[in-house]
Amino acid sequence: MEDDFFQLKQLPVVRFRRTGESEFSGEDDDAAVIEGVGHGRRMAGSKTTVPQDFANPTDDVFTVEEAVEAIGFGKFQWKLSMITGLAWMADAMEMMILSILGAELRCDWLLANWQVALITSVVFFGMMVSSSLWGNFADKWGRKSTLIMSIAWTSYFGFLSAFAPVLNWFLFLRGLVGVGMGGVPQSVTLYTEFLPTKSRAKCVVLISIFWAIGTLLEVVLAALMMPTLGWRWFLAVSSFPLFLFIFLSFWLPESSRFEVLNGKVDKAQATLRWIAADNNVPMPLGTLSSGGCQQDKLGRLQDLFVPELRTTTFLLWIIWLISAMSYYGLVLLTTELFQSGDICERGVHSRPEIECSLQCQVLTRADYISLLWTTLAEFPGKCDRCLISCSSSQIMTDVHCANFTDQ
Repeated sequence: MEDDFFQLKQLPVVRFRRTGESEFSGEDDDAAVIEGVGHGRRMAGSKTTVPQDFANPTDDVFTVEEAVEAIGFGKFQWKLSMITGLAWMADAMEMMILSILGAELRCDWLLANWQVALITSVVFFGMMVSSSLWGNFADKWGRKSTLIMSIAWTSYFGFLSAFAPVLNWFLFLRGLVGVGMGGVPQSVTLYTEFLPTKSRAKCVVLISIFWAIGTLLEVVLAALMMPTLGWRWFLAVSSFPLFLFIFLSFWLPESSRFEVLNGKVDKAQATLRWIAADNNVPMPLGTLSSGGCQQDKLGRLQDLFVPELRTTTFLLWIIWLISAMSYYGLVLLTTELFQSGDICERGVHSRPEIECSLQCQVLTRADYISLLWTTLAEFPGKCDRCLISCSSSQIMTDVHCANFTDQ
């Protein structure tokens, strides 16, 4: 702790008033005494009185959002970005499996077109059913616990699906994988609650780059393993990044905002103190407040349809529906085109239309190279999105509940 206290000599002290305003005092002389601290420790060879604890009680009050803004973006957020990015990368790998595996199972199990389509459908159905449930779990038991639970669920059933003996078992297990994948976006929820407002837009966009990295790695992994070891080994190895995330996720803190809303103010303040020390900045002095938010008023479906949010809700649903259909449609269609036959046959007299069916054709290395190029095309789009978010001021605003008293 001596090292942490020593930093206070060189860094400004953040003080909050009851009005919610913050003041940054920049006294840098050794004779300065930090205000609002009843008890302190005098550093050797210095006249500076340093608090024994970064968050000694004073008359000042601040919320979690104010503390995050004061602490800013630093070493802690960089580490959190890497771990959150790993979750997105692993999730993208599980999703990219759907584009690669259909061609192999079509030949291995002699599947019809509708059966191959069902492999993809069960995963999205599982995500559709579980997404809102994972959100409710996160509001009740915490972001971190829900995220670890969903990742563990996905990795377990993803690994088991490599041993599926028949199609029905495979559909069942992959459907359960989709149930787990519905909770992976909680990683972004946890991530954004530790980001200051000015960094939130560009950081969330940059995290999406890990999705493109995950799809790229999955194509490379398929090109290396599928022709030699087969699809079972491919499925098993693809689940390893999920297990790695589970191991690293125990470093993650629980959301301070969630802890405050559930009455665990001491734990929330300890988490913020840890982040401040990791970023090498002082913890705001004062008392942590919930800001007037009530946990029992969060996570209700009917809140999406109040007059103020009804239009936004429907617009976002339409945008996500169109985006998901466009993106996943193009991704899943790519390997289907590789299997399309070169010859189309005209039907019988009662059905004069031209029919072209997909052939049982395993993807070759040339196909994987083509798929690799289409996957690389995602990166320029991610960079463009990042530039747009960086040039716009506060694209994503802080929608957390905060109650500031009148000045």
